[in-house]
Amino acid sequence: MHRKNFTEVTEFIFLGFSSSGKHQITLFVVFLIIYILTLASNIIIVTVICTDHHLHTPMYFYLSMLASSETVYTLAIVPRMLSSLIFHKQPISLAGCATQMFFFVIMATNNCFLLTAMGYDRYVAICKPLRYTVIMSKGMCAQLVCGSFGTGLVMALLHVTAMFNLPFCGTVVEHFFCDIYPVMKLSCIDTTVNEIINYSVSSFVIFIPVCLNFISYVLIISSILKIASAEGRKKVFTTCASHLTVVIVHYGCASIAYLKPKSENSVEKDLLLSVTYIIITPLLNPVIYTLRNKEVTDALRRAVGKNVP
Repeated sequence: MHRKNFTEVTEFIFLGFSSSGKHQITLFVVFLIIYILTLASNIIIVTVICTDHHLHTPMYFYLSMLASSETVYTLAIVPRMLSSLIFHKQPISLAGCATQMFFFVIMATNNCFLLTAMGYDRYVAICKPLRYTVIMSKGMCAQLVCGSFGTGLVMALLHVTAMFNLPFCGTVVEHFFCDIYPVMKLSCIDTTVNEIINYSVSSFVIFIPVCLNFISYVLIISSILKIASAEGRKKVFTTCASHLTVVIVHYGCASIAYLKPKSENSVEKDLLLSVTYIIITPLLNPVIYTLRNKEVTDALRRAVGKNVP
């Protein structure tokens, strides 16, 4: 009988930004503009990289994969979040919630390991330039991308299976999407096992890429310091600056969001942090790579020039 009562919950409602009151329309406009810019910039980057043969290199292949992943990542969350700012208390089914969480986890994990692959690419380019084309072959690039996606798929299946085998009593998710902790809080039973799974997965997905990127940059910096001229050191480091900036922002937000002590959880802080890595970071990535990368800006000029009479 108790089990039957547990399974009566068939849908959730997002609390979202309901505490913002009259500011929700303003938030809708701001988030919509950022979302449109994010979609447009990522689509432009993927299109330019695919069509410009100057960018048919491993580094830009990974960048196009990251842009594609960010596009799917935001598509899974932002449209429904925007809708909830206008049409309040829209329900989402358990299946819909599971689907959203699945795509969120798979793409977030994929992004972490794609950034690691990009760090490895920079290491090979700077520390082993004569062997670059041999090491970073098409086969190796495909393996690293498939490995990133495959890892995300395994993590997503693990999370979603463990989460949606729980019985739920609550229906109000204190968030604007089906994130792991807010949904877990609605369970009727002890969630210690799920918390251990979540912390273990988060630690693996964050610490392994961070350590690998750290090793790559230690080796890169040691190679840069061996360059005789200051101009040469600056030129080489510039090729890594965009990636390093994105890495710091991405892993910084992820670490704070998923590795902080449970006692420090608060709805307001979690919402603000989630807005950063769901809304702001996906726009920041293409902006950083475009504005700080001469090859991409040159490719954009060539693409625009072709359409000019």
